[in-house]
Amino acid sequence: MDRKYEVGLPFIGCTVDVVFDPADISELTIEYEGHAPWTVRELVIGERAGKRPPLPEHLGPQPADTSRLLAAAEERSRVRKTQQAPAVAYRRVSKEDGHV
Repeated sequence: MDRKYEVGLPFIGCTVDVVFDPADISELTIEYEGHAPWTVRELVIGERAGKRPPLPEHLGPQPADTSRLLAAAEERSRVRKTQQAPAVAYRRVSKEDGHV
């Protein structure tokens, strides 16, 4: 169908009942528990639509205090370092034993 209707900001994320006449879907009736039914029209977005209102602060980007990905990588690195056996440095082996 690809038509959009605006039911109102308070109902974002809510499941509402839609009543309509299949012969004329230019107007729909919206029903939601605890509210009187209301009529909505098809949303028309023109070329010169107004500015979008700003998002509330709690929905905006928040600076991160920590990084779970970085913390997990550091922990994995620490575990790997404790499990690795120390490497043998043959440069330190003395040639006095007659071994070349």
